Amino acid sequence: MELALTLPVVVVVLLAVVQVALVARSQILVVDAARAGARAAAVRAGAADAAARRTPGLQADRLEVWESSAGPGGDVEVRVRYRVRTDVPLVGALVGEPTLESTVTMAVEDEEADPG
Repeated sequence: MELALTLPVVVVVLLAVVQVALVARSQILVVDAARAGARAAAVRAGAADAAARRTPGLQADRLEVWESSAGPGGDVEVRVRYRVRTDVPLVGALVGEPTLESTVTMAVEDEEADPG
């Protein structure tokens, strides 16, 4: 009798844990996308969007990328925002689609510098 009463609650809690793990995974990927975008923009202005969208595991149509740069010798800031799809049954409908965000700042590389 007790199992019949508690099983639905246990199942919903387990599904919620799975959904939280998926959102946490997406947050790690969003941070990675922002870093990739900032690295690309530090070398070549305007390259952040393409680099961030190439991050495996993120859907490009749910990704927004902003790049702002102070030019050579300054810093470039890349901000990435991602709407997470919640696919886990029951829990996804309760949670909605959270928006994750990450911002990374890197120094712009000097084009005249000789790496050798």
